[in-house]
Amino acid sequence: MRPRKIPLRKCVACQQMMPKKQLIRIVRTPEEAILIDLTGKKAGRGAYLCGKVECFKLAKKTKALDRALKQPVGAEIYDQLEQDFIEVEDTFIANKDRNDDDE
Repeated sequence: MRPRKIPLRKCVACQQMMPKKQLIRIVRTPEEAILIDLTGKKAGRGAYLCGKVECFKLAKKTKALDRALKQPVGAEIYDQLEQDFIEVEDTFIANKDRNDDDE
């Protein structure tokens, strides 16, 4: 039996290729809302970021999310995403560690 192929995605900030499950997805929904998608299954255009606050700040500085989501992202949305990102970071890291242990 052949080993399963692991899907890779690129962080929009640091440009590093990583397995999809190790990245946090930011999604632009069909209703034009921009939010964090931990499941990776919400409908809409997605952009991936490493689970580090430094990568989020780099994406904010370089406007990488604007390009990846093909829509201007306002400062208030970046601020809200940053607060959500910091809240989610600990949970995401814990889940990532648990998934690594399972494999």
